Amino acid sequence: MLDATMTQQLGTYLANLREPIELVASLGDDAKSAQTRELLEEIAALHDKVSASFEGDDARKPSFIIRRSSDASKWVRFAGLPMGHEFTSLVLALLWAGGHPPKVEDDVLEQIAQLEGEHDFEMYFSLSCHNCPDVVQALTLMALYNPKITATLIEGGAFQDEVDERGVMAVPATFLNGEMFASGKMSVEEILAKLDSGANDRAAAKIADKDPFEVLVVGGGPAGAAASVYTARKGFSTGIAAERFGGQVLDTMGIENFISVPYTEGPKLARQLEAHVAEYDIDVMNLQKAVKLTPAKQTGGYHTVELENGAELKARTLILSTGARWRNLGVAGEFEYRNRGVAYCPHCDGPLFKGKRVAVIGGGNSGVEAAIDLAGIVGHVTLVEFDTKLRADQVLQDKLRSMKNVDILVNAQTTEVTGDGERVNGLVYKDRESGEEHKVELEGVFVQIGLVPNTEWLKDSGLAMSKFGEIEIDGHAATNLPGIFAAGDCTTVPYKQIVIAMGEGSKAALSAFDFLIRNTNPEEIAQAA
Repeated sequence: MLDATMTQQLGTYLANLREPIELVASLGDDAKSAQTRELLEEIAALHDKVSASFEGDDARKPSFIIRRSSDASKWVRFAGLPMGHEFTSLVLALLWAGGHPPKVEDDVLEQIAQLEGEHDFEMYFSLSCHNCPDVVQALTLMALYNPKITATLIEGGAFQDEVDERGVMAVPATFLNGEMFASGKMSVEEILAKLDSGANDRAAAKIADKDPFEVLVVGGGPAGAAASVYTARKGFSTGIAAERFGGQVLDTMGIENFISVPYTEGPKLARQLEAHVAEYDIDVMNLQKAVKLTPAKQTGGYHTVELENGAELKARTLILSTGARWRNLGVAGEFEYRNRGVAYCPHCDGPLFKGKRVAVIGGGNSGVEAAIDLAGIVGHVTLVEFDTKLRADQVLQDKLRSMKNVDILVNAQTTEVTGDGERVNGLVYKDRESGEEHKVELEGVFVQIGLVPNTEWLKDSGLAMSKFGEIEIDGHAATNLPGIFAAGDCTTVPYKQIVIAMGEGSKAALSAFDFLIRNTNPEEIAQAA
């Protein structure tokens, strides 16, 4: 099961085990069970602190639990083979069970340990899902640090009947005590916030005690990360308030146009951004959603940003880098069938539609790339484009047209997503030339029609905005309000690209630096603000 490189890497990692661990498998007579046995035997052979047994009696076969030999009350179960994107999750589960400390803040571990009540998690993942490992690892950590929490992590492809029975049509999908808990990517902090009713109040109280910043960056994507590094290097007190550090990069799979790096993946890049920011004295406040901006009354005074939890942050300069999100179709049935056939991430959810008929809405690069990826998994793809022609790069169009299980519809307006009350069963589109309506029978709809800036919270702030909701900026990344700058996909800068966002964030930071050194009497200004 493990090639030479993986075997060597795993052996190196297992050297960090501090206590013996046990792998207890429940197996059947199928090929997957045989592969699971082979994998566990290979792992056990790599270190004398690892033992594997095969007398488990769990109903899910193949599956296996990982637990510390000295404490059988804390365990995590993998159902199916945690390979692909989940191999790292398997390695971390082995290390954490064996006493190797996780790279998590102590207060998070304490919050896990003190969580009251019984919590039985079941979470479905796919091996191609780049959003799933965060949830797998979060639940693993929680199960191994609190005996009242159990986590069963299920590879959907190995349990297709179960997936269909529970109506799982998007991953990651997390159930708690048999009921749907969450769909989509979540960090351990986000899960704890949903479970711990006092978490928001404690976070708000902690933020309320903070001194004003010289620079506050709102948003933690590539633009925000770059901006914070630049201002911190200039010696200014810098904070980041981010709803989700990493931003939309976390939802991006292959990245092949980040200059000097031929290929990387979004979650990996997000981790690197976080690590780079951590090299400096930057106060990162994650899971904090900004809801209101009150500009300073006087140039050089303090701007105020109100957060969803009620806390307020003050800063002499702001860099707004809240990014963008996927645009919705806005047609009947889209929201009713979200995660029940309507999806936005082909990499994550494509494997759940193996052999089925799906549609991709959008003929730009994202839509055509999604159709190409899906065509190798599903039974048939119908690509629907509103314009009279596809807008993707020609090389992508040529690839798509070469695939035999793809139909392309142009000049077609999607008007409705239909379903049977439980899941998607088709879509309706209008031929924009003839006006005729047509229905396509299918089981999944993947929406890939561009981005919407995350700027609704700024509508009453006095900031100048474009008709598309983008923050208007000049060549120095400055807005119309003194001391407030903006960068990245939430602005009017053309071409929404990671490398451009990083450059714009750096530019905004240098402009903030220039503003601060030209407005140098914060005490007097603060009194007047």
